[in-house]
Amino acid sequence: MAFDYAPYMRMSKLPHLWCPGCGIGIVVKSLIRAIDRLGWSKDDIAVVSGIGCTSRAPGYLDMNTLHTTHGRAISFATGIKLVRPDKHVIVIAGDGDMVAIGGNHFIHACRRNIDITCIINNNNIYGMTGGQYSPTTPHGAKAATAPWGNMEPCFDLTKLAMGAGATYVARGQVGNGVQLERLIRDGLDHHGFAVIEALSNCHTQFGRRNKLPDPMQLIKHIQDKTVPKSKAEKMDSAELAGKFVVGELFRDTDRPEFCDEYAKLQQRAQAASKKKTAVPVA
Repeated sequence: MAFDYAPYMRMSKLPHLWCPGCGIGIVVKSLIRAIDRLGWSKDDIAVVSGIGCTSRAPGYLDMNTLHTTHGRAISFATGIKLVRPDKHVIVIAGDGDMVAIGGNHFIHACRRNIDITCIINNNNIYGMTGGQYSPTTPHGAKAATAPWGNMEPCFDLTKLAMGAGATYVARGQVGNGVQLERLIRDGLDHHGFAVIEALSNCHTQFGRRNKLPDPMQLIKHIQDKTVPKSKAEKMDSAELAGKFVVGELFRDTDRPEFCDEYAKLQQRAQAASKKKTAVPVA
């Protein structure tokens, strides 16, 4: 039986604005299925985004949603989580929104280990704002602001997340929605800052400029560059050059979570305040 996405969507907002064949739809559907598998109530979920193609996703989701300013999704999400630590907070954004203008918020959320799940739809370019190159645009790839090829090295988002302190890090790709759903589900279920990178296709802005204009052609191109973690562990650095390892890449369940530590701090401060203001009994 086909999965029914309608209960999780604002059907009145359809049709969506994404280009036919865009990978964002696969990422959003994987997220919905992951939430359904966990049995979470929509009332207990907040989905936050910034600006860009991917960041339009919360508008279609029938949950508590917040569409914020460019690069600031994590800062808004942090406020929600601190006020309501009992709720499930999810950030969904593109590579430009998350790690270019939003890069500072991203690395510090990793460092704090706050219990937010961050899904990054990485299509290697700024899609909505004109096809500029992003921090993940491959070296040599063309973009609106790199017509002769990108001269800069690009981020490995999973290594960036692990280096900054995220306690769950995974990478999937839109050519395997089943695996992507599982990785997102495990990230949602993780108590701490979880990062799931979804390698995705933007055939309109990236593909057309790089001789991959067909969505299936670009998805196949992405698939060909991925290697399962179990296989990658048996390969040397030369064999892995230019490849992306997919699967769960890192998990740490021992590091303290930020909201838990904040609650302890509040308790200590309140106890100290009570002692200070206590009136001695005559």
